[in-house]
Amino acid sequence: MRMLVTGGAGFIGSHLCERLLNDGHDVVCLDNFFTGSKRNISHLQDSRSFELIRHDVTQPILLEVDRIFNLACPASPIHYQYNPVKTTKTSVMGAINMLGLAKRVKARILQASTSEVYGDPQVHPQTESYWGNVNTLGIRSCYDEGKRVAETLMMDYHRQNNVDVRIIRIFNTYGPKMAENDGRVVSNFILQALKGEDITVYGKGEQTRSFCFVSDLVEGMLRMMDCPGFTGPVNLGNPTETSILEFAEKIIALTGSRSRVVFKPLPADDPKQRQPDITLAKEKLGWEPKVAVDDGLKQTIEYFRSVLATG
Repeated sequence: MRMLVTGGAGFIGSHLCERLLNDGHDVVCLDNFFTGSKRNISHLQDSRSFELIRHDVTQPILLEVDRIFNLACPASPIHYQYNPVKTTKTSVMGAINMLGLAKRVKARILQASTSEVYGDPQVHPQTESYWGNVNTLGIRSCYDEGKRVAETLMMDYHRQNNVDVRIIRIFNTYGPKMAENDGRVVSNFILQALKGEDITVYGKGEQTRSFCFVSDLVEGMLRMMDCPGFTGPVNLGNPTETSILEFAEKIIALTGSRSRVVFKPLPADDPKQRQPDITLAKEKLGWEPKVAVDDGLKQTIEYFRSVLATG
């Protein structure tokens, strides 16, 4: 098939492009390189089955494709808060433009939504039936609400225009090709540890996260795209929960670093708990994470070692 991946030069998108090519598909990678990197997909550009287009999804585009993976949007707080109006436009206008394309060429479309639609959850772990606890006025709202509207658009195009949609909610994901400057927990901690710097933990480090390795996530995305008659939404993430402080100590141990943990005030609207209930993914997709956190972290640490070495 001919696959379109918006945000295809980003962290998750580049892994998805690589997997789709390995599976024998033609891949069109669409990216405006706001957070994506040509380095992530440079090794794919010699393939006759790979095409790169520099394009912003807030603008319409005419293409002939069979399936669309809509991943385009800054996904880390540093990046999506840099230009919050643009972040909301990317989620909303991007969804409208990709849904218009899907409607026109009768393509199936998968929307990469996020665990952020649950906000600071009052239900734990989070199931897909939970409507969330989101601040519409906060500094994270551009991303949270943009993704929530994108989900709404997916379902309205499905009901009104019979567009074949799939919705996944991605929880914390990590692995090689993460951006060094994205401000995420995994990349921050690993780089600080490798440089021997203090590891910055916000609050008391009691807030929890669940970390899924990128290859597991990509497998879940493909299973969802291929699943007949199931629109979702479905949670994709690792249900193994860990506190941020425990995670920092794990990174120090795995890197052999002499870094020490320092504590800073908790940012506004930072969720206290984040853990997916993946019962639905197991039932509908036969999916659950396979890569142990320590194994995934070792691969990610080696990636960042090479980045620092070539620096």
